[in-house]
Amino acid sequence: MATLKVTDDSFETDVLKAAKPVLLDFWAEWCGPCKQIGPALEQLSDEIGEKVTIAKLNIDDSPMTPSKLGVKGIPTLMLFKDGQMTSMKVGPMPKGKIVEWLTEAGVE
Repeated sequence: MATLKVTDDSFETDVLKAAKPVLLDFWAEWCGPCKQIGPALEQLSDEIGEKVTIAKLNIDDSPMTPSKLGVKGIPTLMLFKDGQMTSMKVGPMPKGKIVEWLTEAGVE
């Protein structure tokens, strides 16, 4: 299952109204650390996609949503459950740390 591409226009439907938790990655094409965690997020989408939707929002293409949510640096990972942001991490993390974080947040 590939990661879900989210835009300013689709954010409400894809993230806030999602039936299951959504891990949203705020990223940009020019961001080296964002590219580092990309493969891990793709793998997680395949491995745990039935429990959590792994989604990506390009801050250059969709600047309104990160601005509203106070995203200051990228990569920023936000976990949303039932329309609310419940947890956030800033900076690149190895796949194992992302899984740990999701487990602590009650996703696994």
